[in-house]
Amino acid sequence: MGFRCGIVGLPNVGKSTLFNALTETQAAQAANYPFCTIEPNVGQVAVPDERLDNIATIASSAKVVATQLAFVDIAGLVKGAAQGEGLGNQFLGNIREVDAIVHVLRCFEDDDIQHVSNHVDPIADAEVVETELMLADLESLEKRVSNAEKRATAGDKEAKILASVLGQALELLKHGKPARLVEPNDEEEARVFAQAQLLTAKPVLYVCNVAEDEAAGGNELSQKVFAKAEAEGAQAVVVSAAIEAELVAMPQEDRTEYLAELGLEESGLARVIRAGYTLLGLKTFFTAGPKEARAWTFPDGAKAPQAASEIHTDFEKGFIRAETIAYDDYIALKGESGAKEAGKMRQEGKEYVVQDGDIMLFKFNV
Repeated sequence: MGFRCGIVGLPNVGKSTLFNALTETQAAQAANYPFCTIEPNVGQVAVPDERLDNIATIASSAKVVATQLAFVDIAGLVKGAAQGEGLGNQFLGNIREVDAIVHVLRCFEDDDIQHVSNHVDPIADAEVVETELMLADLESLEKRVSNAEKRATAGDKEAKILASVLGQALELLKHGKPARLVEPNDEEEARVFAQAQLLTAKPVLYVCNVAEDEAAGGNELSQKVFAKAEAEGAQAVVVSAAIEAELVAMPQEDRTEYLAELGLEESGLARVIRAGYTLLGLKTFFTAGPKEARAWTFPDGAKAPQAASEIHTDFEKGFIRAETIAYDDYIALKGESGAKEAGKMRQEGKEYVVQDGDIMLFKFNV
């Protein structure tokens, strides 16, 4: 299962620096001028999860494989993108291809780094990007809703569903609200809405890029962003891209001490990755043995056969049952043998809704 988070924002807010640190590469240029990033760079990032390490230790696993997210560094946007200004058409097309938006906002002052509007205001910056996405969705929906309403009048059932759910989105956008606030009436509307691939329907994580000495507590600018996120039901995290860039250049063993000196328990990137994972509604189950301990991604609410398909489609087709141990039981009872002896290994069937942290062994026959 591949999930992609698109890193967006105005030029020179720290997108490429953040991307480089996330992927521990220099795949994206980080220069002090707009449109430095022209082609979107993609990096696969391991999702930090201490549970996997704990499981691997107990199982004496020779290999440890984390689950991953893809992050896409997308070109900086300017006002007028919806009308093709700057790299607008390309920008909007790249966003359409991702599952969630990581919106980097500049929350630091630095006279040496140019700001496109010559004034640091993360809320205004956020509104520039949001407005362009809304304008693009409005243009897309006006014709589609009108055509769907005409076909619905003629008795087309699919068009009736389309007109209903996309009509909701159109009304929200006309009032300056994103399409992600649409509430589908049933599963069919939810399916049609998802297929519409509206830009403003994508979940958003705000990343407040602050100065190094503000990474632990943020600042007044980041507080405004957190208030905005709370009002929208969105998420926000504080990161210092400069610190993350320094961490990447350090040996692994020196990073914990460096973070402690700054008053930080973990890197900002770890928070960004986990927040992106949560934003997409993802959970993790594990498989464990002497050869390998591995984390697997599955969508929240998935049943056992669906989760099994993340390993191989044959596991879902021929699903028989899943031997399942809750993470806390696995740790407390020192692994599979202890859990089995204590009666904590369960035999779960096709209707079992997989829980985050489950350690699973699938039985199948094809």
